[in-house]
Amino acid sequence: MLCFDKTAIASISRHIVPLTMFLGNSNRKLFPFGATNPSVTSGYWREWSIGIYAGVSPLELSPMAKSVNPVLTREACPDIGAEFVADPFMIKHHGIWHMFFEFMERETQRGKIALATSEDMRKWTFRQVVLEEPFHVSYPYVFTMDNEFYMIPETCAVKAVRLYKATDFPAKWSFVGTLLEGREFADPSVFYFNNRWWLFTGQRLSAVDDTLRLYHAEKLTGPWFEHPKSPILEGNRRAARPAGRVLVIGDRIIRYAQDCYPAYGAQVRAFEVVELTTENYSEIEIEGKSPILAGSGRGWNAAGMHHVDAHRVDDGTWVACVDGFPAFIPPGPSLHRRIVQPIARFVNRIKYQYPSIFGPQ
Repeated sequence: MLCFDKTAIASISRHIVPLTMFLGNSNRKLFPFGATNPSVTSGYWREWSIGIYAGVSPLELSPMAKSVNPVLTREACPDIGAEFVADPFMIKHHGIWHMFFEFMERETQRGKIALATSEDMRKWTFRQVVLEEPFHVSYPYVFTMDNEFYMIPETCAVKAVRLYKATDFPAKWSFVGTLLEGREFADPSVFYFNNRWWLFTGQRLSAVDDTLRLYHAEKLTGPWFEHPKSPILEGNRRAARPAGRVLVIGDRIIRYAQDCYPAYGAQVRAFEVVELTTENYSEIEIEGKSPILAGSGRGWNAAGMHHVDAHRVDDGTWVACVDGFPAFIPPGPSLHRRIVQPIARFVNRIKYQYPSIFGPQ
């Protein structure tokens, strides 16, 4: 049986963890210590940031005029320490834009949901973390129903789709209930159409994001039923995983999808649902418009983009929050990969299993 000297372990933690961060920075980016999120693929790291786009339609978007992208990066909240920020969703309330997004905490390697606000969509101020669970949360799909605010974040770590409600918008949220369970539901995306609630969700069946499922319910709280045509996509990594808010514009439904070829986070494609009933489903890719987002070849989103949340504004044009990453960062040198990372993983595991050892942080 192993015995640990508390003073020694605490000392190791306070010296080794900063060392691992330093060595990570020496290779241009911090490397994740035992991360299990999709931003790490085959040993390559993506540092996501958030930008603002605009256009005459939700299918024709480009960087917003007079906006300096990215508007939010991992440096937005230095007191907490983030690996990246991603998956932004917006909602306007009392003239203020509220942006909810995934905040990947560096120390725990778990996602949390954070909030930033803006009056003009160009300058954003980080406010706080608004939702934290003992498991990874991301993709904070926020929406309204009956003048109440709701959120369905991705919680595939617990194999469930969970519904939250704002008890004091925008900062306080409470768990309402589990809508679906038993699968690793990726990026659940809900919308209301023809007096019924619908929900798309991705699923990994072969270590890639290649499956799309569809569910429906009369009430938001359920019961939810899987569509008879579901899974509506299988073996298609170029169109299966959801990529942001589903748009219902009159009788049109637009679904954004991640194109995960050649790798996760490459670009965003747009599909129009042409038939949606409790018995049938069909969609077509929107010709001439797809992909609607892709890597720009330079700067903060040079290598890829994988998310969009578009909103129509008062003048009839559209604004959207998007995310992107600048480059695939190769793994660190042998010393960092074989020695420092395993030590950091060990120390972090002890630290979070036995927090009393370390005292106040």
